[in-house]
Amino acid sequence: MNTLFSLENKNVLITGASRGLGRAMAIGLADAGAFVIACSSRADGTEDSLREIHARGGKAAALAADLSDRKAVRKMYQDALALCGRIDVLVNNGGTIARFPAEDFPLDEWDRVMEVNLTSAFLLSQLVGKDMKKNGGGKIINTASMLSFSGGITVPAYTASKHAIAGITKALANEWAIHNIQVNAIAPGYFRTDNTEKLQADPVRNAEITKRIPSGRWGEPEDLVGAAVFLASAASNYVNGTIITVDGGWMAR
Repeated sequence: MNTLFSLENKNVLITGASRGLGRAMAIGLADAGAFVIACSSRADGTEDSLREIHARGGKAAALAADLSDRKAVRKMYQDALALCGRIDVLVNNGGTIARFPAEDFPLDEWDRVMEVNLTSAFLLSQLVGKDMKKNGGGKIINTASMLSFSGGITVPAYTASKHAIAGITKALANEWAIHNIQVNAIAPGYFRTDNTEKLQADPVRNAEITKRIPSGRWGEPEDLVGAAVFLASAASNYVNGTIITVDGGWMAR
């Protein structure tokens, strides 16, 4: 492998690594040589991810934490440090969504979505950022969304959280670039995961979505790996505060 994209001797902490896009990124980062700490909300949530990584000759361990619980998030970070000593790459991928009409949106659901999607990402970034400054640098990758750019329907909390993810990506990059910490985000388009099963099964919406994607197809989880490896590696050392859309051209339409 070109050393520019190599993650040998790098330690990666990734949340939301049990399935879908997070699982694909965890496997891809391990394939690039990283030791991956795959995290999910359940103690056994990343067993399949770890099994696949180990089968491919990679190195990985598992941790679990409820991202809506700030004490659990802090403990997860300390447990990660106990496993490997330092975190070189943080991938804030864990997230959740709630669907209600805006006028009926329950405030407890608003709080839950914001805590999981936004506050946990900021808290983990704070924790790792302090250590990265001491260690001479690092990478933080946030998972944004197409709803970092548009409003969506019946998902006001998710939309607000993903707009905010785009904002803190830029804010942290502004403060930490001088310390050799690159903070960027990936905004996936429409991907074939269990989160989009209902859309995929709806023949009308599926056709509408596919028609707008210049590539003419939905993304597969593996399509996200290249962007993740790029942002985690030395290849992106002069890329900071950027949101990379991986969407088959959706945003260009």
